[in-house]
Amino acid sequence: MRKVMGASRWDILRLLGWQFARPVLWANLIAWPLAYLLMRRWLDGFAYHVDLNSLAFLAASPLALSIALATVSGHALLVART
Repeated sequence: MRKVMGASRWDILRLLGWQFARPVLWANLIAWPLAYLLMRRWLDGFAYHVDLNSLAFLAASPLALSIALATVSGHALLVART
């Protein structure tokens, strides 16, 4: 419908990409503190444990976002062409 109304392919791709990126970003914002606290509590029960690095949590967000956008972009490109 948007294509009929005059939207370009890039407009459709950007719209679909943003609609799928928002839930991934919200999920990361909710999951980071929860995962950190639960993992910290679980690791404290061991005599020998590793310290949690916040860099791992920060690296997981762009990785999850890129996987989601790569998955959606192929289908969105097919939709934008039709």
